Amino acid sequence: MSFMKKNHRVIKFACGLCLMTLFFSTRSFAQNTDTVDNGYYIIYPEKLILRLYLSSKFAPLTISSSGKEDLNYRTNSKLNLGGGFTYKAITLNLSYGFNFLNPDKGRGDTKGLDLQLHVYARKFAIDILGAFLRGYYLDPKDKNGLSLSDYYKRPDLHRNIVGISFYRVVNSDKFSFRAAFNQKDWQTKSAGSLLYGAETHYGIVNADSAFVPSAASTTYPQAGINKINFLSIGPGIGYAYTLVLSRHFFITGSAIASANLNISSEENGGTTKQKVKVLPGGNYKGALGYNSSSWSITAALMGNALYAGSAASYKEYFVPTGTVNFVVAKKIGGNKK
Repeated sequence: MSFMKKNHRVIKFACGLCLMTLFFSTRSFAQNTDTVDNGYYIIYPEKLILRLYLSSKFAPLTISSSGKEDLNYRTNSKLNLGGGFTYKAITLNLSYGFNFLNPDKGRGDTKGLDLQLHVYARKFAIDILGAFLRGYYLDPKDKNGLSLSDYYKRPDLHRNIVGISFYRVVNSDKFSFRAAFNQKDWQTKSAGSLLYGAETHYGIVNADSAFVPSAASTTYPQAGINKINFLSIGPGIGYAYTLVLSRHFFITGSAIASANLNISSEENGGTTKQKVKVLPGGNYKGALGYNSSSWSITAALMGNALYAGSAASYKEYFVPTGTVNFVVAKKIGGNKK
């Protein structure tokens, strides 16, 4: 019986949680904004925000060993140049990885869809992930017992992960995620907030041959494994804070730790082994820049820490995702509220 069939009840529950999250996030956009303390941040519900940005995403796979260095598979993610807009609850961004921004460094090609959607209602922070990627390389190229002069490339390695995290912003009348990450608000005074909620992720990582190269197979207990499945779900709690300097300059940091029930399976030559374990997880965000009623300039990092259990090793697989961007945005028209 497959991993999916054995755990269909848990998967149905995870899907139900995702639907409930989307339902409440939609409702939150219609919440009354009169409770916002304008002494801490100002919102611009009628303004059009135009943005120009640079962005790069990452979605590595780390296989750990007790006696050797970790195997760090990385995507050859492009640096993208893009533009977009936000008006009320609608945000649209389009970008492209132009060749002049991405010289060939011998790391191979990464193809597929990498969707990382961050929704910031006033009282909720929601992160939605859909990463369907193929093509990795091993970094660094001259270690892990391979002694290669070029990067070890794995065009056959697939990493497909979907997930959602949903967190309540307790002090939403004084603290705004949107001020730092989508330029809709302007945080004029330092403030922070407790965050609590839940997250769930499901993933499949597979390749035509074993993840561990044959030349290094003797030092990794995961040798021979060419597919892992995992489902992770659990509650989380954290804190976010924005330090404002001279009203316009800001530094924002957010960290959430979660305790997730993780159900995973590994395949090795037709043999499947499963592991059920509680594993850590969570997500993080950081930003710094300049904000005002008309212009925003922001450098930001957003990502999550995600693990998949291993029956072959006491060390888990590390499968995080994230994005780095630099944004220049202009607020046009409308009034503050």
